[in-house]
Amino acid sequence: MQPEGPYRYTHMLGGSPVGKAWAAVDGQGRFVTVAVLDATVAATPGWREAFAGTANSLAQAPGGSPFTYADFSAAAPWVAYAAEAGPAAEKLFRALGVDYQPVPPAGTPVSGPPQPVSGAPQSVSGPPAPISGPPQPVSGAPQPVSGPPQPVSGGPQPVSGAPAPGLNAPNSATTQPPWSGATSPAPIQPHPPGPVSGAPMSPGPGTAGDEFGLDPFTAPVRRIQPSARPKRRTGLWAAVAALALVAAVGTGAAVWALTGEGDPEPPQAAPTGVEGSGNFPGPAEVNPGIKPWAQVPPYSPEERALAIAAPSLVFVEAVFTGFVREAKSNVPLSATPVTFKRRCSGFVVNADGHVVTNGQCVQPSAEVARERALYTLGRILIEQDKLSATELDGYVRGKMGTTTFTGDQPEVDPAMQVFAQLNIARGDLTASPAVPAQLEHVLAPDGGNLALVKLAQSGLPTAELDPAAAPGAGTALLLIGYQTGDSDFRAATYTVEAKQVQVSTTGRQGTVEVARVNDDLGIYSHGGIAIDTRGRVVGVIDNDRAVNGGANRALVPVSAVAGLLNETGVENEITDADRAYRSGLDAFFAGRSADAIAQFDAVAEASPANLVAQAYRQNAIDRSRLERDSSGSSNLLPILLAGLGGALVVGLVGAAVLVMRRRSSY
Repeated sequence: MQPEGPYRYTHMLGGSPVGKAWAAVDGQGRFVTVAVLDATVAATPGWREAFAGTANSLAQAPGGSPFTYADFSAAAPWVAYAAEAGPAAEKLFRALGVDYQPVPPAGTPVSGPPQPVSGAPQSVSGPPAPISGPPQPVSGAPQPVSGPPQPVSGGPQPVSGAPAPGLNAPNSATTQPPWSGATSPAPIQPHPPGPVSGAPMSPGPGTAGDEFGLDPFTAPVRRIQPSARPKRRTGLWAAVAALALVAAVGTGAAVWALTGEGDPEPPQAAPTGVEGSGNFPGPAEVNPGIKPWAQVPPYSPEERALAIAAPSLVFVEAVFTGFVREAKSNVPLSATPVTFKRRCSGFVVNADGHVVTNGQCVQPSAEVARERALYTLGRILIEQDKLSATELDGYVRGKMGTTTFTGDQPEVDPAMQVFAQLNIARGDLTASPAVPAQLEHVLAPDGGNLALVKLAQSGLPTAELDPAAAPGAGTALLLIGYQTGDSDFRAATYTVEAKQVQVSTTGRQGTVEVARVNDDLGIYSHGGIAIDTRGRVVGVIDNDRAVNGGANRALVPVSAVAGLLNETGVENEITDADRAYRSGLDAFFAGRSADAIAQFDAVAEASPANLVAQAYRQNAIDRSRLERDSSGSSNLLPILLAGLGGALVVGLVGAAVLVMRRRSSY
């Protein structure tokens, strides 16, 4: 049974214990190969994550296998590769460490030794093969040649040796002929005069009318002369060959004329950024950290919405440095300062570099900061063998009420720095491409828990707010935020992830009415956004304090974001580059690849940080190339068929002429 998905599957390419590889065609007629993980395997813990992680690793590796679309959240996860990428689906299954068996071509015998047929052997129909050895004379007199053969006298002689085991004796319809040989010579029987074989006997002297007066069979001159060999009609075959040659040449000329090979067009300049452009790197270098067509169903409204909003996402890392001191004496517990970091998501609200993020991420409360500092200090003591790992939680609880976390001096706040990264981010990075930022304003945890920071970079892709948005229960939304799959969080790699969710309930969190959704992206997604099908922000992701564990399932309303911007005099505005990007997406999803490429070129000039635009531009170029190749193939096929038909007609006419001439010669 063929898998489900947005493709028309044509045939299976191979299989493995965990999934299959298929050949398919997408909605635009592009040929792809699809690796599908079986649903039962995907339900096994670890396999879905391994499948997604391996596909992403192969796509990001130098010279790897980038995929065009994927759906890792489906019941049977799948990854689609462009057909020209080769056996990428096979590479994926082999990279998972499982055996892969390609489907053999049609007509190829199945490998393996032949298996014995069950049941008793059956008698073979038809006459048995003659037994080797010299022929033996038979008993009885030979019969005349004319007429049906008569049975010979005596029983058939047994053949030498016993019959081969496992074979039945032939039935009466296949009785062994009496001339098949015997174990001992048969006695010679007397022969009557007039042998069956040999030269015919002379009928006697010739009659008076005989020209030679001799036996005609013994005359020195043969009465019947063989006819002369007919002359070879080379002229006819030459004419047929000439006609076939004319048909072939005519077909070739037609193909040449229609494909333009006879009059090549002058070379045209490549579109901006295809090769050698400083704005667009090569296809292998474009990696925005998110591929919308792989996160949601391709060519869907969700993909377009995700493509609009994803470039505005920002990875935020706040670094805090200070001393943990005894509250009464202000004596530091450690001679060296303690540094800890908090990581979250954010989004650009205007091109000047203003970013909205989570308030507790960049300005935690004194209690939260002290707890994080104590845990950091405790881990240092564990590395120094001054504290065991099992004592860490008790150590923190015991010190929480008797310590403070301050700066270099007891009355000074701890030092704080904020850094931001776009596209793919890495932890513990303070140099480029990390961008320093300044904290401008923070809303209290009960008043929205939002913060506004200003990045030292402009020309950034901007998200668009929907001030009237008030998602209620049952509303379908798309969450976007940063997440990592690395186990070592200190230097982990973070990428933008998306997940489709639904609003389950609404309620108050502090003084703000929040919406609660049925799923979350992970611990680093707070400060990320929820968007509608038009790609507009309808909420900001926050911790849900109403549930244990504080999962990031609460959505702070856009009204709180608008209030934060009003307090600081910042406006949410999209630029001409943002509008050009949205127009390019409209053209891309409408199938107008040339228009999309032109719009994405404009985005590259004004907003080079928008790598998602570059990825979609490359997709438009690839799709245009596939459409052009497909169109050329469709024009060539009728021409070739017409040429073959003409050659066939010429051959049939030549054969008919040849038959008629042969008949007239008799």
